[in-house]
Amino acid sequence: MMIKQTVKYILLSILLIVGMFLPIYFISPEKSENVNLIKSIDISNLEPQIGKEGGTLQRLLSSDAKTLNPVMAQETSSTAIISPLFNGLTKTNVKTLLPEPDLAEKWESNKEGTVWRFYLRDAKWFDGKPVTADDVVFTYNQIYYNDSIPTSSRDVLTVEGKPFKVRKIDDKTVEFELPKPFAVFLNAVSQPILPKHILEKSVKEGKFPSTWNVNTDPSQIVGTGPYRLVKYQLGQYVVYERNPYYWERDEIGNQLPYIKVIKSQIVKDPNVSLIKFLSGESDIYGVRPSDLGKLMEQAKKGDFTIYNLGATPSTLFIVFNQNPKAPIPPYKLRWFQDKRFRQAISYAIDREGIASMVYNGLATPIYTAVTPANRRLYDESYYPKYPYNLKKAKEILLSIGFKEGKDGYLYDTENHRLSFTLITNAGNKEREAIGNIVKEDLKKIGVEVNFQGLDFNNLVSKLMSSFDYDAVIIGLTGSMDPYFGQNVWLSSGQMHMWYPKQPKPQTDWEANIDKFFNQAAIEIDQSKRDKLYKEAFKIIGEYQPMIFIVAPQELVAVRNRLKNVFPTVWGWYKDEYMFIP
Repeated sequence: MMIKQTVKYILLSILLIVGMFLPIYFISPEKSENVNLIKSIDISNLEPQIGKEGGTLQRLLSSDAKTLNPVMAQETSSTAIISPLFNGLTKTNVKTLLPEPDLAEKWESNKEGTVWRFYLRDAKWFDGKPVTADDVVFTYNQIYYNDSIPTSSRDVLTVEGKPFKVRKIDDKTVEFELPKPFAVFLNAVSQPILPKHILEKSVKEGKFPSTWNVNTDPSQIVGTGPYRLVKYQLGQYVVYERNPYYWERDEIGNQLPYIKVIKSQIVKDPNVSLIKFLSGESDIYGVRPSDLGKLMEQAKKGDFTIYNLGATPSTLFIVFNQNPKAPIPPYKLRWFQDKRFRQAISYAIDREGIASMVYNGLATPIYTAVTPANRRLYDESYYPKYPYNLKKAKEILLSIGFKEGKDGYLYDTENHRLSFTLITNAGNKEREAIGNIVKEDLKKIGVEVNFQGLDFNNLVSKLMSSFDYDAVIIGLTGSMDPYFGQNVWLSSGQMHMWYPKQPKPQTDWEANIDKFFNQAAIEIDQSKRDKLYKEAFKIIGEYQPMIFIVAPQELVAVRNRLKNVFPTVWGWYKDEYMFIP
């Protein structure tokens, strides 16, 4: 699901929430007339002005990367740092939400849409060597389609489980042959292209997954992006310089991006990040609802502007571990695998209260993975709902065999207390607040919740590697098209969080989700595709493998010294044109 490109990540990482699947925000300030100081932005008629080269952009990062390898990255803590270094064949225009040229300057296809030819621009790697068709073929055939390399990117580069055939026509032309028409093919090939002359040896030796780790000398990381990494001090800062070989130019021939240097401090405590922004140490800040009171006074002075970007595609949810390979007791696995148990917990979540108290009303309660940002699919009347009802939640638990003990807690038929550990990333106040609300509400119906905050990278390891957890509060970034969430929704997906990488669907309902997603991938008619996705998300809403809570609105504060500022929930429009007078 983390499939974006270019510099927008470097900025979006602070706006679009912290962490692998988009962690979110916390506790509300007082409502007041100050809300009128928050501005919306309509980019439909905006175009950047010619800017000035130079300057340094100051920003903040919430975490270190887990890897500097774009193929292995599965969390935004990594993509936030490395994505500005690479390009795909295409990228997405966040104004039109349509694909546009990136490393490929143009393309053509046959009538059926099963054969595509891409014509590469005259681009260079950071070391000055030209980008060729050999690099593209190597990236796809030896990396993305290499079964020994565990990457979630492979989930979106297949049609009905079959890979594309990728071959070189000449040094600047690459041909893709698809097994069937593929509705979002041009979006799918936005995956980063990697240098064959640098990485082929590590692939052949079976060392690619550990190549370009966080201790790698930045000079060895070779991409084509607008910026190159020049210094990375773990836990402290990251420094980028503009790529001198980058091909983009403005209308009068000046090289882009205009800003030549980006310096990012790594600050894990969101409260410290707020202080640093208010003191002028950062130019861009992802605003939590709890920050508004402190931000408003300085916003009045005209030092920065707060933008409300509206409903985001990102979601926050609780996921229970249903992985039979997980190191959890069998009786807990039986609880978590029972859809009635998950539905009961869903009824016990006060989504309206959380949206109001934790987000100051700047969030939308949700019951499946679709948010108001997904305008084609969002339909409140279509998906199952679980409105807050503690009485109903307890009735369901009693109906599936739990009994109330003398201590007020519920016990299963083997006399195990209904108790589980709920984890989230420490320091995220919104999630911590939600965890405490859930803990107190579940206690009222006899469910014991041990709520803990963990270091983010430790949390990700438990979720994606060791599977050593009961339940977690986490989030997803969302995507412009549901297809790009296949690594989450397909039962075989790398990020199918409740039970990833299934050899075959564990349940009939997961098999049905697979079927709808596979049909939608080859359906060209958009209305029919939407119906297929809605059916899949309706199943997800019914079975509640992820108990969705809210979709936040996104707020960002930007210093007024920055010009050509066009943030959106999908990324920054024309971010390479941003400049400092």
